[in-house]
Amino acid sequence: MIMEFSQALTHLKNGGKIRRASWSAGEEFVFEVKDQQWQGHDINPFMLIKTDEVPAYSMFQPNSCEVLADDWEIVD
Repeated sequence: MIMEFSQALTHLKNGGKIRRASWSAGEEFVFEVKDQQWQGHDINPFMLIKTDEVPAYSMFQPNSCEVLADDWEIVD
């Protein structure tokens, strides 16, 4: 199912993974990290992206093109 970012964001905030249909195969999915602490301090929720370029996760901050895009999809 293809959707706008606002719809995909709801899925993401409910613990799901999302991605854009137009992304290359290397950009696998985005997910939310929440309920975390560092040295006893709460950390605000944030998004990470999983790619196959590096064997690690990276911070994800959607730009205006991604927020306005209507090709978001749910990743199982």
